[in-house]
Amino acid sequence: MHRALTSLTMTPGSLSALGRLLILAGLLLVFLGAGLILLPRLGFFRLPGDIVIERRNLFVYIPVVSSIVLSLILTLILNLIFRRW
Repeated sequence: MHRALTSLTMTPGSLSALGRLLILAGLLLVFLGAGLILLPRLGFFRLPGDIVIERRNLFVYIPVVSSIVLSLILTLILNLIFRRW
């Protein structure tokens, strides 16, 4: 059999890994969606230091401080998850 065709065959182990990956991606999307719904209600994206420019026909929002805080939180969480003992 040709080498390219053998690499395309799916084994039960690879299907199981694909299923786990899809479940993980789905859970990640659920948490991301919940965060996008809940964080603005808690006032997260209106922190002092975020730049808001409002004109008659223009609205510009630059979340400087919110981005820094979100980056720090995600860095702490990911370091706890992927820490090697």
